Amino acid sequence: FKCLGRGHIASQCPTKKTMILRGQDHYSSLNEETSSSSTSSSEDEAIDLQEEIFPCSGELLMVRRLLKNQTSDIDQSQKGNLFHPRCKVLENTCSLIVDNGSSCNFCSTRLVEKLAITTIPHPRPYKLQWINEEGGIVVNQQASIPISIGKYKDEVLCDIVPLEASHVLLKRPWKFDKKTIHDGLTNKISFQHLGRKITLCPLSPSQDYDILLLYLYFSSFLYHWIRKKFE
Repeated sequence: FKCLGRGHIASQCPTKKTMILRGQDHYSSLNEETSSSSTSSSEDEAIDLQEEIFPCSGELLMVRRLLKNQTSDIDQSQKGNLFHPRCKVLENTCSLIVDNGSSCNFCSTRLVEKLAITTIPHPRPYKLQWINEEGGIVVNQQASIPISIGKYKDEVLCDIVPLEASHVLLKRPWKFDKKTIHDGLTNKISFQHLGRKITLCPLSPSQDYDILLLYLYFSSFLYHWIRKKFE
């Protein structure tokens, strides 16, 4: 009756709780302990499915010339840094940048040529207008790039452009598909992949500095192209 159910008496209530009295007016319920135990078990399973992945090591596929070398003066926090790990493309260590903006993922022309990656015609070719370059660049090819960082393995469709800032540049399409969450303090990116929570870690600021300079150079081109396209 106390449980507001029907068809049974109080002593036969299927939802009754057994109270255990303890010292100093403390009590516990067997149902609560069982629930707590199952919750704890679920949390342990969730933790087991989480994995933090650090950038790949090894010499980069194509070494770029640095613009400057000021690593001794660099702030070692992640406050002013891009999310820039390193990945493997067909067992070769490559640079990777993930950021906001643009409706396309990009990969380097040199990367595609060096690794002989199969290309496909772009379904909607367009012209990328570079600063101080009259004719611009026609983007008419795409490639599916097989990237891996630790246990995270994926294939990403990218437009092929003459990138200097990075081998692979992942933009809004990749972040949208993966439902990524970016931690602004640690500069880590988390997402679900094949039922497992993946957390990608960036390079340290000293490792990231030369990439930042090259990327800012590329971004200025991209910004002017987008602005001109929608004027």
